[in-house]
Amino acid sequence: MLGMPTVAYTVAQARELDRLASASFGIPEYTLMQRAGQAAASFIHRHFPLAQRIAIACGPGNNGGDGYVLARLLQAARRDVVVVAADGRTPHSGPAHAAFSDWRAAGGALAPFTHFDEFDLVVDALYGIGLTRAPDGISAAMIEAINAQVSPVLALDVPSGLDADAGSAPGPAVRATLTLTFIGLKRGMITGAGVELCGEIHVDTLDLPVVLFACVPPTVQVLDDALLRKHLPRRARDAHKGHFGHVLIVGGDDGMGGAVRLAAEGALRAGAGLVSVATRAAHVAPILAARPEIMVRGVSGPAELGPLLDRASVVVVGPGLGQSTWSQLLLGAATERNLPTIMDADALNGLADSACVLPEHVVMTPHPGEAARLLESTSSEVQRQRFDAADKLAEFFASTVVLKGAGTIVRDKAGTTVCPIATPALATGGSGDVLAGVIGGLMAQGLPAGIAARCAVHLHAQAGLAAGADGERGTLAGDLLLNIKRLANPR
Repeated sequence: MLGMPTVAYTVAQARELDRLASASFGIPEYTLMQRAGQAAASFIHRHFPLAQRIAIACGPGNNGGDGYVLARLLQAARRDVVVVAADGRTPHSGPAHAAFSDWRAAGGALAPFTHFDEFDLVVDALYGIGLTRAPDGISAAMIEAINAQVSPVLALDVPSGLDADAGSAPGPAVRATLTLTFIGLKRGMITGAGVELCGEIHVDTLDLPVVLFACVPPTVQVLDDALLRKHLPRRARDAHKGHFGHVLIVGGDDGMGGAVRLAAEGALRAGAGLVSVATRAAHVAPILAARPEIMVRGVSGPAELGPLLDRASVVVVGPGLGQSTWSQLLLGAATERNLPTIMDADALNGLADSACVLPEHVVMTPHPGEAARLLESTSSEVQRQRFDAADKLAEFFASTVVLKGAGTIVRDKAGTTVCPIATPALATGGSGDVLAGVIGGLMAQGLPAGIAARCAVHLHAQAGLAAGADGERGTLAGDLLLNIKRLANPR
């Protein structure tokens, strides 16, 4: 199977699949390694038919064994293959040693490491899924040399240096053009540093029996378009605005009215029936002039917010909220009503600064910095262990958590889902406000918090791809909105 699957595995689960293939289905380890090498050879023949001079960097473990099988097959296909062993070490035991021995028996030799220039293709088979430390010594130098050359790079299983469980790179890591991963997708490939390091991802199941995968249920789901088709069906012809909820956006302290407007438009474009905004009085006229479909009210404190909360079915609090006394008072008033609530931006900072009672149905949308403040950690630590951070937040706050960033993670009681789409078109102020509004708009239409968050994250990412199609640099958050409308009506 080639292409992006709908599930991903932890490293422990991937190893269990390997083990069961041999222990329960009688497939010898070396047979699996030969299948991996053959899959890589077939992949190269399809994707790089003109690559004649190919370098393969092999490590001493099973990943290197895959590389030796590949080298033997490519050499038999009359490609000019150069194999470089990490640290000059060759495998000494197990299937990797058998692969190395077969390569040598076929006339293969090892070349000393100098550089990887002047090759048509470089294959990374240094380290597999087990590496969690920073590569060092000659291995680190080889990784840097691979990254320094200009030819395409194919990583086998995972790019060397990537923590396949966490999606982080503790040291130098290969930046692959494409990654061919075996048996199943590893969760660290689709979040954090993994999305940049892996390049275009392909999966080959090595012809393992389908029943094998039922023995190891995955703990991570991968978002795809089927989710939208399932949960955003065609509307009834006799529908009216009252069927689709009323979203109240709370925020927009002095100078930050744009944030609440973007969130409100996100809710409208996602299909909310009515959208109101509670903000500073100075923002009322500009928002109404730009988007008269939004109902805007200037509020000075909780007393004026109360009637708006009475009419709302969902609250989005935080876009442009700020951290003033006004902000804190509105945050407390918005959360004490026990309405379904999306907490974004400064609402999360306010929560980190002072405890408050959260509503029963809450979606939190932190970026790594906000997550770090909530966890009393650092953004770098959150990025190093994104799955752990999302787990801790969801458990501590008993909420649905949307940990934003490349490979956004959605975590709730139902489990963990990752959006494999990452685009720098979303790296602009206001895109998070749009996402918060979209989640609110979907919840107002009756979607449960976790489903609404998953659908919104996928809509938002797809809208970012569309908006950045003519250039990611310079894309504005407002450019997402019409794309969100189109994507929220799947055919």
